[in-house]
Amino acid sequence: MDFELSEDQTTIRKAVAELAAKFDDQYWMDKDAAHEFPMEFYRAFADGGWLGMTTPEEYGGHGFGITEAALLLEEVSASGGGMNAASSIHLSIFGMHPVIVHGSDELKRENLPRIVNGDLHVCFGVTEPGAGLDTTKITTFAKRDGSDYIVNGRKVWISKAMESEKILLLTRTTKFEDVDRKTDGLTLFLTDLDRAQVDIRPIKKMGRNAVSSNELFIDSLRIPEAHRVGEEGQGFKYILDGLNPERMLVAAEALGLGRVALKRAVRYGNEREVFGRPIGTNQGLQFPLADSLARLDAAELVLRKATWLYDNGKPCAREANTAKYLCAEAGFEAADRALQTHGGMGYSEEYHVARYFREARLLKIAPLSQEMVLNYLGSHVLGLPRSY
Repeated sequence: MDFELSEDQTTIRKAVAELAAKFDDQYWMDKDAAHEFPMEFYRAFADGGWLGMTTPEEYGGHGFGITEAALLLEEVSASGGGMNAASSIHLSIFGMHPVIVHGSDELKRENLPRIVNGDLHVCFGVTEPGAGLDTTKITTFAKRDGSDYIVNGRKVWISKAMESEKILLLTRTTKFEDVDRKTDGLTLFLTDLDRAQVDIRPIKKMGRNAVSSNELFIDSLRIPEAHRVGEEGQGFKYILDGLNPERMLVAAEALGLGRVALKRAVRYGNEREVFGRPIGTNQGLQFPLADSLARLDAAELVLRKATWLYDNGKPCAREANTAKYLCAEAGFEAADRALQTHGGMGYSEEYHVARYFREARLLKIAPLSQEMVLNYLGSHVLGLPRSY
């Protein structure tokens, strides 16, 4: 086994860290408090060519793998930008995978170069209030009207909808009760997010407020057939292609957030003196931080294995799910311990660890809950009866 990063990977990690460091904790605190999209950060990464990390070179990207994308998002998160930073560029870096693999040449030529250069913001519309993680139960429906489709329905927890010009939208084209298999009859589109037909309402939430989460009310949105990704009725299969790498990238973001929280806790433990000595001297504070270091390191090893397997075309579902689970747990625990190390000041906004805590908590829920990961491991890996 070779645990060394390649020369390209080392260069990527260093360059991303240097660029992300230009946006300090105060920048992210201000953006979060103002509920303002971090356009300066987004533009800097677009101008640096980082949004095209996994996009094929023929469309202006670099054609790198998930390992490189994970390193990028880990460093972005670890800079202190956390999920506000990572979520602002996450979808551009990998979210278009279904279009790259299954989209028409015209759809790819029209959209991918604009995503790479940062000109085009796209959001991903899958989740619905009545379906949650049971994607096959979505009811947003695309009805044929000549060569077009007319879409009606509702989506929820749609990140970046406020900034987005287009949406990667999953719909039903055959009702659930009319299909032989529950995964049939779902169709994917990449289309214009027409504000005349789509009402976008931001959701008030506890953290990651520089990047909005939204509820969408879709009323008679007309979509040309040319905007369909692949074949009608095969959309579920297309989004499955991206589930494992999605979990790896979220794991990387959780890992980075845990790293920066731990770093801030160690610094405070060395600087803050109580009873005549640094508080980091006390094993009651030192040992939990050391434990978090060990847990973050262990989680990172599973993540690196998962991305290596994916990039080498090998089965990786077990490792992808495990990495998401362990990184989310370790990242949140590190953030919680960092807040505890700061005591009362951790509960204030002055030292930023409260923001890390709020954002790290999100990663135990999204893009799927820890419980759903355990469901997968229990039934698909251990062979226990399926519970969902």
